[in-house]
Amino acid sequence: MKKLVITLLIALTATLAPGRASDETVKRDDLITHVESCEAILQEFMGRPETAIPASVLARARAIVITNQFKAGFLIGVQDGYGVILVKKASGRWSVPVLIKAGAASLGFQLGATSVETVFVITDDQTPRLMFNNRFNVGVDAKAVAGPHASEKEDDNHAIINAPVLVYMKNSGLYAGATLRAGYLARNDPANRLLYNTAYVMPELLYSDWVSPIPEVQPLMNLVQRLAP
Repeated sequence: MKKLVITLLIALTATLAPGRASDETVKRDDLITHVESCEAILQEFMGRPETAIPASVLARARAIVITNQFKAGFLIGVQDGYGVILVKKASGRWSVPVLIKAGAASLGFQLGATSVETVFVITDDQTPRLMFNNRFNVGVDAKAVAGPHASEKEDDNHAIINAPVLVYMKNSGLYAGATLRAGYLARNDPANRLLYNTAYVMPELLYSDWVSPIPEVQPLMNLVQRLAP
């Protein structure tokens, strides 16, 4: 029985792999909506003390990832979704938001469906580059811990905020510093080519100034720049 469950889990994870044929049907308006929803997610996180990311954490941010996943299933839960990543450049300015894929597979009795919104604060310059190899497994390829919130005393705990990846999930029930695995993040070059009308891909979009921000992504860039100048 155990082998069967593991086999099913692997098969489900494979269906979430980057580059599925359904990506070809995505329209540019959909991608703009994805960016706007990620901005809304960050705004909502920061609007309440119990979910807000402390200034001491944001001051260390070298990259910020915002994801929106959709979770459904019975016994075997499946998550699939989208997100964006922004990196802080040497100049202190933040990059354009680059579209990514986000997914996970987990065991447990899960009825119905729900949206899973997550913000990842990355505190070093090396971890974001792990996505250049197409897929980054959070908590496996780099240590990830639950981040402290503005309402908690742990917001100045350097043992926590120095972790490579701090994870913020709504209603996660995790105490600050808890080690966790939070699925995978993967580059989505076709979506970015469509959104920015460019042949450049993730590395150039994040770390060069070769692509100018389009008006639709400027509000998210302004928000991140204000939160983590």
